[in-house]
Amino acid sequence: MSEDVMQQALAWRAAGKGVGIATVVATWGSSPRPVGSQLAVNEAGAMTGSVSGGCVEGAVVEQAQLAIADKKPRLLDFGISNEQAWEVGLACGGKLQVYVERVGREKAALFDRLLADRAAGRPAALVTDLGDGAQGIVHPDQAAGSLALSSQALDAVRAALGRDRGGVIEVAGKRLFVQVVNPPLRLVLVGAVHIAQTLAPMAALAGYSVTVVDPRRSFATDDRFPGVTLVAEWPDEAMTALKLDGRSAVVTLTHDPKLDDPALQVALRSPAFYIGCLGSKKTHAGRLQRLTEAGFGEADLARLHGPVGLAIGALTPAEISVSIVAEITAVLHAPGGEKTTGAA
Repeated sequence: MSEDVMQQALAWRAAGKGVGIATVVATWGSSPRPVGSQLAVNEAGAMTGSVSGGCVEGAVVEQAQLAIADKKPRLLDFGISNEQAWEVGLACGGKLQVYVERVGREKAALFDRLLADRAAGRPAALVTDLGDGAQGIVHPDQAAGSLALSSQALDAVRAALGRDRGGVIEVAGKRLFVQVVNPPLRLVLVGAVHIAQTLAPMAALAGYSVTVVDPRRSFATDDRFPGVTLVAEWPDEAMTALKLDGRSAVVTLTHDPKLDDPALQVALRSPAFYIGCLGSKKTHAGRLQRLTEAGFGEADLARLHGPVGLAIGALTPAEISVSIVAEITAVLHAPGGEKTTGAA
């Protein structure tokens, strides 16, 4: 779910405009946009977001304006021809199902709640009954809204929330669309070094909230890392305060055991889904030996990705950063490796 789309929909509504919103609820084959993609449109035809990359947008906008007028939701099915698929950069056709609805008072209240949850770092899922349009928000510990869910349905929704992966589920005779609105993934970089200067913006573009930890104040400066959260504490203290969870990735970049090792010890005791270490194979071997002497076992050390990054022959800081973001992404989406929502 796009935070920007929700905010724009609320802004239009606050300005007195009728607003509709379309959401991709299911895809088959090569679909232009993933499940959860959204498009908001107002009664004047202004729109933001996308559900198809362009090939069915016109029809969706038309249906959204009809939904604004008659206040009735609709479930639309689109088959994308090979010709349309090529127009949006696909190799073959696909199908997608789009749920279109008006943003009325209740929907706006749900958006407000979801935005507040996201700002507070609280995992949440917006659940829509595709049969009657009833909606509610499910948290790990409670549920709110007009949608009544059985215990079986709640368990299924929370399982999707824990996997950080929404979609349509069928349970207790209902077809429910679960739209996960988890806090952003986090990436903690230990070492405000040259590679961190390219890695931080790349990770931000990939959807991560980036923090750079380095007690060396001459390295960790706003000029070198514009718009990045900087923490100038000793790494073990900083990492403990950050409360790493299952949506956190950590990369150590300094080559200095005095900085990297304390950070790694905290990371290995956390549920962080990825821990990477910059350095040669020889450097990594020495790192493993020190961590073994510190009491970490084989299973702990197997969590470390070192030398960090996919083996793509990277040489420059930018290339190394690409390899690191790619490896983090591969681990994040590995089969059976769906991430937990972490602490609320």
